[in-house]
Amino acid sequence: MEHYSIAIIGLGYVGLPLAMEFSRKYRVTGFDIDAGRIARLRMGKDVTGEIDEGSLKSRQLDTDNSYRLTFTNQAEDIATADIYIITVPTPIDGENKPDLFPLLNASKIVGSVLKKGDIVIYESTVYPGCTEEDCVPVLEQYSGLRYNIDFYCGYSPERINVGDKVNTLTNIIKVTSGSTPETADIIDRLYASIIKAGTFRAPSIKVAEAAKAVENAQRDLNISFVNELALIFDKLGIDTQDVLDAAGTKWNFLKFKPGLVGGHCIGVDPYYLLHKSIESGYHPNVLLSGRAVNEGMSTFIAGKVAELLSERNKSINGAEILILGITFKENSSDIRNSRVIDLYRNLVQSGARVSVYDPWADPVKVKGEYYIPLSPEINYENDYDAVVLAVAHNSFSSLCYTRFKERGAVIYDIKSFLDRAIVDARL
Repeated sequence: MEHYSIAIIGLGYVGLPLAMEFSRKYRVTGFDIDAGRIARLRMGKDVTGEIDEGSLKSRQLDTDNSYRLTFTNQAEDIATADIYIITVPTPIDGENKPDLFPLLNASKIVGSVLKKGDIVIYESTVYPGCTEEDCVPVLEQYSGLRYNIDFYCGYSPERINVGDKVNTLTNIIKVTSGSTPETADIIDRLYASIIKAGTFRAPSIKVAEAAKAVENAQRDLNISFVNELALIFDKLGIDTQDVLDAAGTKWNFLKFKPGLVGGHCIGVDPYYLLHKSIESGYHPNVLLSGRAVNEGMSTFIAGKVAELLSERNKSINGAEILILGITFKENSSDIRNSRVIDLYRNLVQSGARVSVYDPWADPVKVKGEYYIPLSPEINYENDYDAVVLAVAHNSFSSLCYTRFKERGAVIYDIKSFLDRAIVDARL
């Protein structure tokens, strides 16, 4: 086994598990510009909940009692690495265009310490061509080195599924690629040394980048299809889940469910592919249509709540509404790009007084990022007019919905998660 010194740039949901896994076999330095994040990690605290405290505290002690994994926010501490893996976020801006600032800033930091013979691997989700067209020039500028002569690059798209304890990093096939055949070999062997499921070597960096964009765009389109079905079947007075259950009896039917599409992947990545497609001169009708349907679901759901209230001779203006869940997916603390926020804002704009309860979410983060105060507990004595289940946390199955109904609330389940006898309507 080669004796590499690895630096992981960005210690979030992707970077930290990667750093932990590589530290089982290599010396790893985890770098993040957030000094507070570094301080907490040194104390064994991972706010993402992906790594347990015991594992972080032990940090893979070597035989000489030195740490295999160290954490820093100082660029000089990663100068001795020979492989740099960049795992920073790649969000979108207010106009749904790629925001490359974190990626290019990370490239500047790595470029400032890059040496001859080093390899830089990108895992952040991007559009095809981004690594070599956008990031490599930054590496060259800040290092004074020449691409594929003095240093080399690779791309290996992250496939972390937040909150999933089964499909973890080492149990998911890893796509790899490199800027030269020799570099591709090195990168593939590197990941193969920790990935139990094995690796798939893509023929080029661009192909690997495109594969990642396609993975999530495909899911986005499949969900947009069932979301559109939900809009149609609502007009026809048919329960969407009943239809999907019936259709799902065929062996090759794809079992997707309607709902809000958020998070850092499915709700973001298609915009990267859209951006590159439009830039290259092709107007992607299907991708745009799918995004439009999914982006409009919060408006539809808010309207449905108003309709349910109207059927009881109540107005949404002034109604007391409880939303259950604010994270972007079930049984996770991740609030990034949660589309429940859109639902909340739609209801508030309609004049409703809205409370949000989510035992998984960090109240400080929610308040700081979205300006929404979370309720610390469920108040069954409150006369809610409507209760909307927005996230299917397991713990929500044990709430006493009959008490809500006894006090006059309508129950709207947008995840088809609750017993059908409990709810008044579902998406």
